[in-house]
Amino acid sequence: MDSVMPGIDYHLALLLIFTVLGTLFFTFLFFNEFRKEKALEKIRTLPFKKEYETYLDKTPHYRKLHPEDQQKIQRSIIYFIHTKKFIGIGLQVSDEMKIIIAFYACLLLIGKNTPYCYDKLKTIIIYPHAVMIKQVRSYGGIYAKEQFMIEGQSADETVVITWHEAKNESYHMRHNNVILHEFAHEIDFMDGQIDGVPPLEHSKYDGWVKTLYKELDQLNTIVQKNRDWGKYKLLDGYAATNEAEFFAVVTERFFESPAALKLHFPDLYEEYKDFYQIDTAELFL
Repeated sequence: MDSVMPGIDYHLALLLIFTVLGTLFFTFLFFNEFRKEKALEKIRTLPFKKEYETYLDKTPHYRKLHPEDQQKIQRSIIYFIHTKKFIGIGLQVSDEMKIIIAFYACLLLIGKNTPYCYDKLKTIIIYPHAVMIKQVRSYGGIYAKEQFMIEGQSADETVVITWHEAKNESYHMRHNNVILHEFAHEIDFMDGQIDGVPPLEHSKYDGWVKTLYKELDQLNTIVQKNRDWGKYKLLDGYAATNEAEFFAVVTERFFESPAALKLHFPDLYEEYKDFYQIDTAELFL
């Protein structure tokens, strides 16, 4: 009997320890969710300031949204600017920067049934101008350090935006929009891979991949020959970098040059229209 009791005491003690630890863990989760919900309740009651709308009225996209979509994106913007950390490098972050970045980020998701944009994104870093970075690239097994000028970047729950470029592109309808581009990468990565295929229903996967690769392969051929660009001038050579950049560049064109994209690449346009759930060629005439 004496030889059995120590074993029983040990297992009871072990069970008690795991019970206590489990209780503490679930209590922590409960209070963490409680705090998060209370914070969201507070954010939901925050007003959309008049000066915020003044910034948005300068953009060619906000003015053309339906009133109900304007109201919807205002709430998304409020959530975005109060749940992300904005860091200025060499500049003071202003309300204008926050509102414009939040607007174009959330515009990509305007067709989705959610007021919350980019839950996993934590930080927005803003530079005044394009940034020079160093990167190691491989060419046939030979590695070389190179310098690149970037206007934006998306990685590790962080998006980098250069304000000079972003501001110029946000207030004028052009082919390019660095905010749209970088947040397209964020959307691409929502399924765990940045591969040019955003989160899709299984039934739509094959059609998306077939259309994307057909146009990407054709663009790659043209880039290599550097002639007879034709309609592919609309996409430019950067879209041929890889599948992820192709997705991001075409996203820019879908929102910035929708009529041209629909005219020259109707299959691509339909795939993007179906994914983003918005007919940009009709809305942003």
